[in-house]
Amino acid sequence: MFARLPRWVLGGGALLAFVAGIVNASGFLGVQHQGITHLTGTTTMLGIALGGRDMAGMLHFAALIGAFMAGCVASGMIVQDSTLRLGRRYGVVLVIEGALLALAVPLLVRGDVAGEYLASAACGLQNAMASTYSGAVLRTTHFSGTLTDLGIFIGHRLRGLPVDARRVRLLLALVLAFLCGAVAGTWLFGRLGYAALYVPAAATATIGSVYGIYQHLRARRAGG
Repeated sequence: MFARLPRWVLGGGALLAFVAGIVNASGFLGVQHQGITHLTGTTTMLGIALGGRDMAGMLHFAALIGAFMAGCVASGMIVQDSTLRLGRRYGVVLVIEGALLALAVPLLVRGDVAGEYLASAACGLQNAMASTYSGAVLRTTHFSGTLTDLGIFIGHRLRGLPVDARRVRLLLALVLAFLCGAVAGTWLFGRLGYAALYVPAAATATIGSVYGIYQHLRARRAGG
């Protein structure tokens, strides 16, 4: 159980989930009407393409999965740990994520599928970055597991078993933030089209830069 829940964990996780909600809404509202931040549907589409011997579909969906995985691999190489804690190189990951989302916009506007691959890689970076905190699995781009955990906690509560209220609040905050991000993404996409992705791109790049500066100053103070 959590001894305490630092504000940076709750706030940072919710913000990342909000960003993912915007990105995913833009994917569903775009030309392909396809989610970007998770791979369940994409893997299903790959299976359908394989079953239908659709070579173009096979290559496309395999590339989307590969791009997401590449983002996860890059995040693992940069952060070098699966446990969420201050001092890791999250700022670098967030700046790269922002750059990938920004680069995806002009490609998506002209219908180039490479834009989808860049956006998928950006989501892989983010999702691998925030993986666990104090034993809780944290996902900020998809929520099947999160909702499963919440259902288990409700079941435990109904049976009179102890439930970690802080953990429940964290998971609820992530789900609600993603939902709000999807609402915001719908509004932004209706007015800006794929340029709506510039909003999460700017947000992640700014947060990453601020975090990097904070860690640099913190290290200097510790060294001095």
